[in-house]
Amino acid sequence: MKIIVVSDTNKDYHKYKSVVEKNTDADMVIHLGDGEHEFADVQQEFPDMKFYYVGGECDYGQHKMLEVIEAEGYKILCVHGHEHNVQGTLDSIIGEAKQHGCKVALYGHTHMYRTECIDGIYIMNPGAIDSPRGKNKPSYGVLTIDDSGKLTMNIVALK
Repeated sequence: MKIIVVSDTNKDYHKYKSVVEKNTDADMVIHLGDGEHEFADVQQEFPDMKFYYVGGECDYGQHKMLEVIEAEGYKILCVHGHEHNVQGTLDSIIGEAKQHGCKVALYGHTHMYRTECIDGIYIMNPGAIDSPRGKNKPSYGVLTIDDSGKLTMNIVALK
C-alpha cells in the first residue's frame, strides 16, 4: 500500500497537482491542512483516487480537525498540528495517537519535514509544498506498507 502525505500547499495548486500526477499508483492521498481550495480542485480532477483532508489554521471551511484512518492493519492519526503545539514538543500528538490506538501520527504546520519513531509511534511531517522552512525544498511524504506489514516513511523533495 502506498499513501501520499502532503501539507501546507497554501494555494499552490500546480505543485500539489504535480505530486498527485506523479503518484497515481497511490492507494490514498492525505492532505494535512492549509490548502482547502486546491485540495478540492485536485480531488475533482482525480475522481478514482481516495483523498482525506484535515483542516489547518489557515482553512476557513468546515473540516474535521482530526481524522483516524485505517490502512493495512495500521491506525493513522491525521492532524494539522496547530492545536497540538508541534512547534514546541510532540508529546501532545503522541498522546493523541495513543488515545486513539494509532501506531502512526501524521502532522504538518511547521513546514519542516520529519520522520521518526517515538515511544512506539511512527511520526511523519511531510514538510510543506509551499513555503518550506529551514532551507528545505518543497516536499511531501510517502508511507509504504509492504505485503509483510512493514511500514516505511520517506520524504520526497520537489525539484
